[in-house]
Amino acid sequence: MGRSRTYDWEDPAVSAAAVARFTGLEFLQEIQAGRLPAPPVAATLGMTLDEVEHGRVVFTLVPGEEHYNPIGSVHGGVFATLLDSAAGCAVQSVLPRGTGYTSLDLNVKFLRPVTVDTGRISAVGTVLNSGRRTALAQAELLDATGRLLAHTTSSCLLFPV
Repeated sequence: MGRSRTYDWEDPAVSAAAVARFTGLEFLQEIQAGRLPAPPVAATLGMTLDEVEHGRVVFTLVPGEEHYNPIGSVHGGVFATLLDSAAGCAVQSVLPRGTGYTSLDLNVKFLRPVTVDTGRISAVGTVLNSGRRTALAQAELLDATGRLLAHTTSSCLLFPV
């Protein structure tokens, strides 16, 4: 028997148009508070932005079958998306008004499998260094007990918006 999943999302142009009006931290706080729409990828995966502070963010997700690869565990692309979001948004949280970023690279290390039995997982992103043109961040994917499931480092390009 087949399974299905239905979800909704908001127009991503609304948040994109607002990014230049806020510092990076303010922008993320507006999304977290629901005053700006979350990106569609958050609805697609079912991830939420749970914590936002200067230089640090936390995304969470409850793994489901819809995240599985053909061998019965959460697909590495889901790990990578959570980690990229956490690292990138950590960088965004330190940016002044009028500055944007994009990921230049993402180096992911998968350490443990994740299944529906794992329960809620958290991607904790932190900034390691932020310069005028680039920033370096890391993110850790953790289970509810704090066990490390995956790790990433990411370089980001900073630019005016």
